[in-house]
Amino acid sequence: MNKVRITAVRQTVYPDLMAQYENPIEHTCDVLQGQEWISENGACPQGLCPAAWGSMREFVEALARGEGNFYDGWMQNPMSAMISCNDGFRPFSFYIEVVPDPA
Repeated sequence: MNKVRITAVRQTVYPDLMAQYENPIEHTCDVLQGQEWISENGACPQGLCPAAWGSMREFVEALARGEGNFYDGWMQNPMSAMISCNDGFRPFSFYIEVVPDPA
């Protein structure tokens, strides 16, 4: 199975939606821009947000199995995907890609 790199690329924040709908909370996301994880055998890497994993799991598992080219050519690199977590107030975008075999 392929190893799959998961990179936190960018977070978007919607203060207007937060003000209108969200109850005040002290702690939100622990993910940092540029942070990376490696999934081995299609498994959730240690330390990755469980909610983010829920959004990307099927894509990571497919890439680990050698599948790709999602949605018939959506990504420039067919062995990758750009997936966002499901936080409607401050979603993070994650780039997931097969780690090239060093051989």
